[in-house]
Amino acid sequence: MDFTNPLVYGVPCFLGFIALELTYSKVFDNKELYNKRDLISSLSLGIGSAVIAALVKTVSVLLVFRFAYDLFNPIVNGVRTNIMGWESFGYAWYFWAICMLLDDYTYYWFHRQNHMVRFLWAAHIVHHSSDNFNFGTAVRNGWFTLFYKPFFYVWIIIIGFPPEMLMVCLGFESLWQFQLHTQYVKKLGILDKFLNTHTMHQVHHARNLEYMDKNHGGILNIFDRIFGTWKELDETIPIEYGVSTPPNSFNLFIILTHEYKNIWEDMKKSSNWYHKFMYVFAPPGWSHDGSTLTVKQMRAEIAKNETEAKLETASS
Repeated sequence: MDFTNPLVYGVPCFLGFIALELTYSKVFDNKELYNKRDLISSLSLGIGSAVIAALVKTVSVLLVFRFAYDLFNPIVNGVRTNIMGWESFGYAWYFWAICMLLDDYTYYWFHRQNHMVRFLWAAHIVHHSSDNFNFGTAVRNGWFTLFYKPFFYVWIIIIGFPPEMLMVCLGFESLWQFQLHTQYVKKLGILDKFLNTHTMHQVHHARNLEYMDKNHGGILNIFDRIFGTWKELDETIPIEYGVSTPPNSFNLFIILTHEYKNIWEDMKKSSNWYHKFMYVFAPPGWSHDGSTLTVKQMRAEIAKNETEAKLETASS
């Protein structure tokens, strides 16, 4: 069965929302919300991502997803049957709901690993590299992420969901993610209890230490809550957007590759092969000599200093 990816209709809407937010911010609100050169970079990255995505998604559906579907869900006596023995899933509404939930669960871990594994972060950092947070940032996507993303999701195909169903769910996930990139939507009350909302995504894009590596969810925030990465926006704390190692350039090539260059430079700091491996696959900030720290290490260091200060105060 063939379905139209909802992103086909989403792209014109993306451009419309960017134009609307840009106009409103310049005329009525915050003239600094958009930077012209930054927006051009974001749109250029978005266009390139869309072109590459069209090619990669075609390949992933025809090769990765379709191959996995046919291999693990062969037709037996005229019925598509999973190798574990159950009939592969059809298009009933409850299978759509389950597929969407599994997609959202996978998105959480895919997104979280993009922040926890430095080699993956080198691709994902493109999306976070702007000091602005707006609809333009939403389309500022890294190109290299597209090449490994299908492998995170292929397990859903393996257990019996049709590739076309998963592709539609991925499209809806992307639509939800786009509209989160605005500062004009405030807290949403009861919806904040279970949805990944706009203020939560502001937290995710912040480079404030208390906010870093939080709120990786797609549509729901339940997985952040379960796995300890959920963080509510504290409106008394001014948000600083961007990353701690920015590209400091509007050049597309530099934006796309600067973190790979940083990895290479760090690998040359030690002749130990374990250290080299860790510079590639450990969390961002890891160093063999403690010259730089991961987010977890920085938080632990602050907690340690605060505890020592309290003990010192109590004993004096």
